[in-house]
Amino acid sequence: MVCGFSLVRLVASRLKENELNLLVVGSVALDSVQTPHGQVVDELGGSATYFSLAASRASRVGVVAVIGSDFPPEHRSLLLKHKVDLDGLHSTEGKTFRWSGVYGADPNDRTTLDTQLNVFADFRPELPLRYRDVSHLFLGNIHPRLQAEVLDQVRGPRIVACDTMNFWIEGERPALEQVLARIDLLMVNDEEVRMLSGESNVIKGARAILRRGPRAIVVKKGEHGAMLVSGDGIFAAPALPVERVVDPTGAGDSFAGAFMAQLTQESTISDAAMRRAVVQGTVAASFCVERFGVAGLCEISEKALAERRRSYRELTRVDYTS
Repeated sequence: MVCGFSLVRLVASRLKENELNLLVVGSVALDSVQTPHGQVVDELGGSATYFSLAASRASRVGVVAVIGSDFPPEHRSLLLKHKVDLDGLHSTEGKTFRWSGVYGADPNDRTTLDTQLNVFADFRPELPLRYRDVSHLFLGNIHPRLQAEVLDQVRGPRIVACDTMNFWIEGERPALEQVLARIDLLMVNDEEVRMLSGESNVIKGARAILRRGPRAIVVKKGEHGAMLVSGDGIFAAPALPVERVVDPTGAGDSFAGAFMAQLTQESTISDAAMRRAVVQGTVAASFCVERFGVAGLCEISEKALAERRRSYRELTRVDYTS
């Protein structure tokens, strides 16, 4: 086990300009998306992209991913503009990972039209030396064997969180089980909880997974919010309603990025700290879905962010005295 939440104490010190406190390993991609509100072609996407942009407001985040020689320079410039560290973004000859899909009127109605792994098919994450002492690590939705390789390269991170999917649960269970024993926090949706645990009840399933290693599980429930299950109890947070969902792509990765960034700001990783992180993740996801691609994350003003946080407090406030 990398660490226990109840024992974690973070050092409250100001980060140097080039000192990372958060690392994400995942995909940087070019997405083509069609929704009832329009479409985009070869838009900047990928799990590590959404994660890092959502995290960049509150942490110094680095990306480990691979791109092809066709990756537009303006996309790299956008990430650098938002102070995302790209020393771990490896460029190689070939085409960048591409995904295309269509969403229906219901944002949950998604059809994948095409997936081209391209250079991502041979991705072997190699961490730059200065990345290996990072305090907070997020393992994106990649092969569990690659997740384990990353864990072998880092030196004592305080918090390790992990994402996975049904494909790995079904086809790479032994490798995934080994990763679960080495992480602190797992982020999955309710279907994945059921698949991984064999339990039909999500809460019972989450508790079964906790016995395999993680100290906490965040169950992502899309438009219905998120649920945190840990040894300290259960916390359910609704999604923040928005009037116009333009593009749901990347909402879960944005949630994860803001969640982990909040944990980098906490003096102790307690149940209360994780609850605050869930709220921060929920707010970030609400901005993400309002625009195509990463535009919703890139154009958040401090005023809009404060207003959205205030709206969320009002949404979840209950007065029991009246």
